[in-house]
Amino acid sequence: QVQLVEAGGGLVQAGGSLRLSCAASGSIYSFNVMGWYRQAPGKQRELVAFITRGGSKDYVDSVKGRFSISRDNANNTWYLQMNSLKPEDTAVYYCNARSAKFGTTTNYWGQGTQVTVSS
Repeated sequence: QVQLVEAGGGLVQAGGSLRLSCAASGSIYSFNVMGWYRQAPGKQRELVAFITRGGSKDYVDSVKGRFSISRDNANNTWYLQMNSLKPEDTAVYYCNARSAKFGTTTNYWGQGTQVTVSS
């Protein structure tokens, strides 16, 4: 069973930066897509950023130009660099990995890490 372990959340002032990491227990080459979601209180979980096995990336409009997703294949880890943070970025952030094999899609989730941006 794949496990994802997140790190890097915390409290930061508006305009500051944080970097989240997600370490997988196995090779990330087994994943078709790796990404980050967030869920703020009273809101639905939303996809923030993703990176595909081939290296394509995309972001939700609200973080474009401020957040950057990357991966370290050798260490089976991917990251979310968050710059110019805003109070509206406050949420629990979850990493996600998706594996699609033989017509079956499996999603794996990290435990979640709190990001709080103060104004």
